[in-house]
Amino acid sequence: MAHYLVTGHTGFKGAWLTLLLKSRGHEVSGLALDPLPGSLFERAHISSDLTHDFRVDVRNRDGVVDSFQQAKPDVVIHMAAQALVREGYRDPIGTYETNVNGTLHVLQASDATDSVTSQLIVTTDKVYRDDGLRRPYVESDPLGGKDPYSASKAIADILAQEYFHNERTKPGAIARAGNVIGAGDFSRERLIPDIIRAHQSQQTLLVRYPEAIRPWQHVLDCLNGYLVLEGHVSTGTTGEWNFGPEPGDLASVKDVVGISADILQCSIGTALARDTDSFVEGEYLVLDSSLAKQKLGWEGKIDFSLAVAWALGGLGLEPGALRGEIESQILEFEKFSVARSVG
Repeated sequence: MAHYLVTGHTGFKGAWLTLLLKSRGHEVSGLALDPLPGSLFERAHISSDLTHDFRVDVRNRDGVVDSFQQAKPDVVIHMAAQALVREGYRDPIGTYETNVNGTLHVLQASDATDSVTSQLIVTTDKVYRDDGLRRPYVESDPLGGKDPYSASKAIADILAQEYFHNERTKPGAIARAGNVIGAGDFSRERLIPDIIRAHQSQQTLLVRYPEAIRPWQHVLDCLNGYLVLEGHVSTGTTGEWNFGPEPGDLASVKDVVGISADILQCSIGTALARDTDSFVEGEYLVLDSSLAKQKLGWEGKIDFSLAVAWALGGLGLEPGALRGEIESQILEFEKFSVARSVG
């Protein structure tokens, strides 16, 4: 089994990835900032699963390099980022420094660490330049960004492409995905956590873009795509790869709220949020994942309805029970061979 170093392991996706890797028998170390209070990382006691738990800011090049050389990982999965569109508007400098310089430091640290054999740089579905055509984006589409988060991730993506193309670092590939959902997400400014908070407090849910279409995907389908891709890097696979839901699973913000209300068997009142800060997000974002299906053999296993149901599965659970729910979902996921739905 391999030793993985996951950057951003204290975040939502990082916590899930750690548990998924451990369930498959791998050794895992992590490098990230301290977790937010009440995060999944804390509630599920993820630190106990790690060989090394480095609390290092990826903007600190020397700290990143030292951590890599101390851990001596075989595989690096880089997910550490400032990952919120609206936070990018509030702190553009920190967003660019983390997402661009942080990626550069990881690439350099991988090159300086003899044990590293492959790496995966995770960017986002939002790296694509919005052409207004309302069609699924393919990997060859132009990159861009109309906000600091999207632009910074597009720059990081291009940076990684250059490093891999010119063999300036260890072999690797780039994964693009986004809008993942799953149990244990307590983050602010994300739809499922906001739905849960509104349900628990019996307050009105404020939504900013009710008609916005997003590539909603269960976190396990996304992370499994990353690991499938990483497994192909050792055989010479590189390039950029989309991982998104089936075309039939496209849904709006309003659709997510509606199916959540059905699953929770309650009424969720909504109101349009009236922003005073003029933050802008795109109305339509869909990925074409045909390349990953055809070339990597990857396929999503969880359809939209089940993804939402599983994302709500941790509602009200104590930390130990929450971890048990996640581990149970991982075991069930590993048994799936095709996409399934809620009966």
